[in-house]
Amino acid sequence: MLKVLMATSEAVPFAKTGGMADVCGALPVELKRLGHDVRLIMPAYPSVFASGQPIEETDVRFDIPIGNQVLTGRLLRSALPESDVPVYLVEQHDFFGRVGLYGEGGQDYRDNCQRFVFFSRAVMETMRLLEMDVDVVHCNDWQTALVPAYLAIEYRGARGFESTVSLFTIHNLAYQGRFWHWDMLLTGLDWKYFNWQQMEFYGDLNLMKTGIVFADAINTVSPRYSEEIQRPPLGCGLEGVLSNRRECLSGILNGVDYGVWNPATDSALSQQYSIDNWREGKARCKAALQERLGLLRDPNVPLFGLVGRLVEQKGINLVYEIMQRWSHQHPVQWALLGTGDPRYHRQLQELAHEFPNRVAVRLEFSDELARQIEAGADMFLMPSRYEPCGLNQLYSLKYGTIPIVHETGGLADTVVDTREETIA
Repeated sequence: MLKVLMATSEAVPFAKTGGMADVCGALPVELKRLGHDVRLIMPAYPSVFASGQPIEETDVRFDIPIGNQVLTGRLLRSALPESDVPVYLVEQHDFFGRVGLYGEGGQDYRDNCQRFVFFSRAVMETMRLLEMDVDVVHCNDWQTALVPAYLAIEYRGARGFESTVSLFTIHNLAYQGRFWHWDMLLTGLDWKYFNWQQMEFYGDLNLMKTGIVFADAINTVSPRYSEEIQRPPLGCGLEGVLSNRRECLSGILNGVDYGVWNPATDSALSQQYSIDNWREGKARCKAALQERLGLLRDPNVPLFGLVGRLVEQKGINLVYEIMQRWSHQHPVQWALLGTGDPRYHRQLQELAHEFPNRVAVRLEFSDELARQIEAGADMFLMPSRYEPCGLNQLYSLKYGTIPIVHETGGLADTVVDTREETIA
């Protein structure tokens, strides 16, 4: 049995901006089922209190040095739904009592370095004050990338940390937590670590690089992506660092919690279905989706779905180009859900206005509607320029919806192309 503390900036059902939240909300439950002692720690955002999960106060308070200040926080406690996996919530209202997790209005918060220095320090102090004797502290993306550094530099061998090692998971290398060099002062670490081999990156402080350098083990979310990030362009400037640590780097494919994503039990659907009645079930779900989105009700019209960030990394420029051409040439329908680049917001809304019975665009995120698109669409679009793993293609396969994907990263690892040799 391993004692594991998973440190993350988001986890379902408490807070979510991307697939990392799904993984961090599901993986601890599975590890617990396998017999490990697993706990989760994350910031206490307003969405945490709106999640409906019971939250308890604890006696734990901590004073965290941030540069020349000492800031106070406290620890709350909850649990993952339908499990006994404890969730520790770091409350610091000035940093985490905001609407967004990392920013608002398309702009990052200017004090993100301070916010996640505080959180990373709080992770270390939580382990110390609660005497957890953790075997593995599992960190996720740049927001927790300082934890391996603090463990290696300040806590290694200290009481309660004698056998603690760090695992650093890269969910998306493109988001690196890159800040100006003077923010090194906020970390409390010696300037000697601000060098090209450790924390410095072209004159800036780079937290993703820091996690890669100091972690005892590194993994990313698919085998293909673990290879792609060791060379340009998907190495995003860190390909040399990753290549140097390739012996410690693994690609482990993300999975899906089929207790949550299952058309046979999904309460968001107008009709639940399984492999035994999928034709009838999908037909009814398609009709219900067309009605909800104001599309022409026609069972024979191909309906394409897309759920995700409306940005070029996700291939939205390609999708828009095809939508524009095909909407004039073919009787097809489109159902898009998500937010992203305001330029594509405007273009997609104009297209929806021009073809109101065939193009539906919802610039929001709705878990219910996302599920209805997965079930009601005939085909699901994921033409990402790069994709560390991706989860929606896995949901699509479960819901009987054909995923159309770009051969990259985890998409290449999970979707079998329709070729002569792959047709059963």
